[in-house]
Amino acid sequence: MDAILLPGAILPAHIAYAALMGAFDRDVSARAKELEVYGTSEVPPAYGLDTEVAGIDRVADEAGFARFHLVGYSGGGASSLAYALTRPDRLRSLTLAEPAWAGIEGRTPEEAAAADRAIDATALPPEQMLPAFMRAQLADGVEPPEPPPGPPPSWMASRPDGTRAIAAAFERFAFSSADMRAFDRPVLFVLGGLSNPDYYRRMAERLATSFPDFRLDVFDGRHHFDPPHRAEPERYARLLEDHWRRAEGLSP
Repeated sequence: MDAILLPGAILPAHIAYAALMGAFDRDVSARAKELEVYGTSEVPPAYGLDTEVAGIDRVADEAGFARFHLVGYSGGGASSLAYALTRPDRLRSLTLAEPAWAGIEGRTPEEAAAADRAIDATALPPEQMLPAFMRAQLADGVEPPEPPPGPPPSWMASRPDGTRAIAAAFERFAFSSADMRAFDRPVLFVLGGLSNPDYYRRMAERLATSFPDFRLDVFDGRHHFDPPHRAEPERYARLLEDHWRRAEGLSP
């Protein structure tokens, strides 16, 4: 089973998915792909989600994946959704782990307000941005994790600009509900029980009415910054493999 995994806007792919990659069965050929926004030391010129789509195509071609399963978390989830809506014929399945954005068609006022809060946080000064960004994505009363001890890693320097570029790209891409209804491959939405329900649960409910083959799986006790690919890699690996095997059984 061939798969590509996209991370969020903060942790690099090789760190984010290290535990999960080690938990897959031997019949899985997976690639953890960094977001294109971090492909160079500065945000690429004319960056948009089409940049991320082209990067997924490139990695799939290099790996020899004619068709594959795509998994995206947070910012990588929005990029994966954009890919599914523009390259549906290349995908066997789609997994969205709390995608940071899924368009605006059909949003409730609560989902829109939660999205605005997270997007607004990206405009804050760097020292304020990350705490506000994290709190916007958690349920009330849930504390964000403490930053690791010691100086920040070198890759962290690119994250404020990269996060702002990704957030701006979301609003320039047309996430069409009609294209979602036309996507007939299995879609798995992974949700943390402690993540902001006004954002992620309402988003899942909205997408469930658009995708013909949609399943929601909730990891109770987890949240956006304690995601299952890091916190419960064995369980998450089995969930993905079951999703992928079902999708391959449906393939013509």
